[in-house]
This record gives sequence, C-alpha cells and structure tokens, in this order.
Amino acid sequence: MNRRNFMDIGLKSLLALGVVDLGRQDELIIGHGDYRYTIDIHWGALNTQYHPVQDCHEMVIDKRGRIFLLTNHTKNNILIYDQSGTLLDYWGTSYPGAHGLTLSEEGGESFLYITDTIRHEVIKTTLDGKEVMVLPAPMASEHYNSPDDYVPTETAIAPNGDIYVADGYGKQHIIRYNAQGDLLQVFGGRGKGPGEFLNAHGICFDNRSGNEGLLITARQMNALKRFTLDGDHVETISLPGAFICRPVVHGEQVYLATIWSGEGAAGSGFISVLNRYNKLVSAPGGSTPRYQGEHLVPMYQAINVFTHPHDVCIDADGNLYVAQWNAGRTYPIKLTRV
Repeated sequence: MNRRNFMDIGLKSLLALGVVDLGRQDELIIGHGDYRYTIDIHWGALNTQYHPVQDCHEMVIDKRGRIFLLTNHTKNNILIYDQSGTLLDYWGTSYPGAHGLTLSEEGGESFLYITDTIRHEVIKTTLDGKEVMVLPAPMASEHYNSPDDYVPTETAIAPNGDIYVADGYGKQHIIRYNAQGDLLQVFGGRGKGPGEFLNAHGICFDNRSGNEGLLITARQMNALKRFTLDGDHVETISLPGAFICRPVVHGEQVYLATIWSGEGAAGSGFISVLNRYNKLVSAPGGSTPRYQGEHLVPMYQAINVFTHPHDVCIDADGNLYVAQWNAGRTYPIKLTRV
C-alpha cells in the first residue's frame, strides 16, 4: 500500500483506535504535547529520471534556510532545496557510501562534512561541493588493522574546530582530530560498558546545560550517551524500544530519527523529541511517551507514517524534515508544527 492510499483508507481506523488526532478536516496530526505536526508526504519529490535518490540519509539547513539532503545515489549525492521543497541545486557523484552530513560554520564560512562508509573516509567540502580536506582511516591510531575496519557514520565539530568522528559501523571508536586533521585522541570502542558502544551511529555537539559536551547514540543499546569533549562518559539516557540515529540539538530539545522500534522490526520507525532534561516528550508516529518513575515505558510505532527514519532537520519555525533509509527510494517527509 502506498502512502497516499494509506492516508485515504486508514484514517477512520486510526481514529477509532485513538492513535491519531484529527485537526482540520482531512488533516492528520501526529505527535504529543507541544510537538504535534501535520504531514506532507510529497515534500521534495522530484523527477527520478533526473534527480534520483537511493537512501536519503541526512539533512542539514544552512543560515540562508537552504536544506541540503545527502543520498548515496551517485548521480546526485547532494540535493539542495528551499523550504517549500523546490530544488535549487545539486552536486556530487563520488560518494557511494554517503551516510553522515554535518554543517559547520568556520571563520564566517560554511562547510559540510560527509562520512562515506564505502570510501572509509570523512570528506570536508564547501557548500558547492569543492573538497577541502579528506580524513582517511586513522591507521596511525593503531586501533585498525585495515582501512576496511573503519566505517565512519557521523561527525561533530566543536567550537574550537576539533572534529569528532563516530566509527558507528566499524570498531565503535570515537576519533578526535584538530581542525587541521591531526589525530588527537581515540575513545569509546565496542562494548556494553558506560563509555562503550554497540552501534555508535550518531554524534553531535551539545551545550544546552552550559557544559560543552557530546551526545553520542548507542543505537543497539537503545541509548543516548553524553560525554565531555575529552571523552569522559557523563551519563546514559535510556530510550527503551527506540533504535535512534544521530541526535540533533535545536534550542533546548534533542530530535532523533528512530529507525526501528519495539524489538527492532523492519518498517517500525518514528521520531523522538527530548526536552532539556532529556526526557521523551513527543514521538510523532510512535506511542505516547510514559514514564514510571524515572524509567521510560518501552516505545513502539503507533501509526505507519514512516518506514525507516534516518535523520531529522529542523527549520526556524520548528518544522521537521525527515530523511529515510531503505524506504523505497522515496524523498523526505515534511512535518509542519501545529
């Protein structure tokens, strides 16, 4: 069943089950509390002959309000949209494993950091696609026997320019470089300990508490972990039933694409929104967040809007743009905040 048929046929059943709200006529509303949204399933759709996508992995928004979408289709690895979903530009044909996309402001200029899981590299580019630095597998760290052991999934850039790379599909280390690309530190690694990871899929800089640090996902552990910038573990935020991708800090909130839910079944994704205290307050497409004491009741998909959400991008009005992995080569979905 395609999305349009789902919206047309399934609405009455969903209302009867009480898992969705109906605002204006024929308008589906998902989410909870102050974070509720209408759905635009056609946002950003293009002619697939000219601008195809494979997996839509990640999205960022620049200071001009342009939205950059990263896909691993090498006909056009980067698609640049305005917020209405109109295509503005496109580039990139050499990133077959394009996975992570981070925007960094450096000395008044904007740069993109692309992680490529097939090239086993991190590539820094200008916004129009000029490569300015390539970080290969960190063989000098002596943690890797072969570049193939290193499969980077995400980057975070600290205010001082230090680059943190999450080896989320490799040995689960966090690799730290200075702004010039010199290796500084390696921490983390595969394991179940507080400072270790099972699928260190995403990483971001976080200064919401006034203490600069890193938020790093441990996807297979259904957890988000906070570290100092020097790699010391601070806390673990448990999100049972939520297999989360990279954290995205916007204001006081953290947004996370939840690629699977429950026991990890295919096609069971939703979006997670955490407040300033790292409590789950809304789950568009997911069950209502409930806590028993300090413990979140395990989450699950409540409505099949999403297949495999892989990233969330937030604009100045609080609207969300959701990129999806393995979702039938579909373009992103827009959630407009109500």
